[in-house]
Amino acid sequence: MKYPYTRLRLPFFALFSALSISFSACIREGKTAETTSPVEAAIPATSYPAEVTIPAPDSLSLQAAIPAESAQPVTAIANSIADAETIIARKQVPILCYHQVRDWREKDSKQAKDYIIPEDRFKDHIKMLADSGYQTVLPDQLLTYLTTGAPLPEKPVMLTFDDTSLGQYTVAAPELEKYGFKGVFFIMTVSLGRPNYMTRAQVKELSDRGHLIGSHTWDHQNVKKYQGQDWITQVEKPSRQLTEITGKPTEFFAYPFGLWNPEAIPELKQRGMVAAFQLAGKRDPQDPLHSIRRIIASGYWSPGSLHRAMENSF
Repeated sequence: MKYPYTRLRLPFFALFSALSISFSACIREGKTAETTSPVEAAIPATSYPAEVTIPAPDSLSLQAAIPAESAQPVTAIANSIADAETIIARKQVPILCYHQVRDWREKDSKQAKDYIIPEDRFKDHIKMLADSGYQTVLPDQLLTYLTTGAPLPEKPVMLTFDDTSLGQYTVAAPELEKYGFKGVFFIMTVSLGRPNYMTRAQVKELSDRGHLIGSHTWDHQNVKKYQGQDWITQVEKPSRQLTEITGKPTEFFAYPFGLWNPEAIPELKQRGMVAAFQLAGKRDPQDPLHSIRRIIASGYWSPGSLHRAMENSF
């Protein structure tokens, strides 16, 4: 399958290159204070900071659904890149974030169960989306919509998966494919080949099957604490490794814990990231493409609760 963003790559990246800051060769040694053993840092579900919360579906602010737009030929809009204000004004696409897809265990804490969705409940989520007429979109489609106004399916949704856990390959991907859905898998490269995580071959296979592979750092350290060498360790090297695995550019990034700051954006741009995904915080007014919102699909939510959360949050 050809990479779906190919038609827009040259004009799109020519414009983005003009906005990018030139890469600095002066990188100093350093590690974040939170650096721990790779496997321990590979996100236990209970390790999310207190500031990362999952609101109840009915407590989220209501926003309008995406309006229907007249279709335009891609060639006619490819060079019309919107400014930040225009991008923010466009209606947001519902983007869901899943982590572990497996049945709960006795030792799982109450908080952990927000990030662990039982297999049958996950299948019910995906069936609800399909039965409700949703169609999945990938990041290249989202960017084209945000930057040019190109039309999306009538009921778009993006399904993202963080942290590389094996259940995403064994359970989630086959369930998506049953309905013709595609997912976005943000890979934490330290975990590749570890027990209960995906292998390089499985990541490659997901890519070959039409899913999108993005970067989720090396070992899930908080981006807000990066300095010097951390940008090479956590972003540059992992994205290069994923490109070697998939044979496709690694251009999309998910912030660990959903945490980010404006200082991170130029660093990501310098390393080829054309968009980055947070969780449910406010978008950056100067660069909304590097602060795209998602919501965590809680393991507690029924299909109805998930649907309400999507309607209320986006």
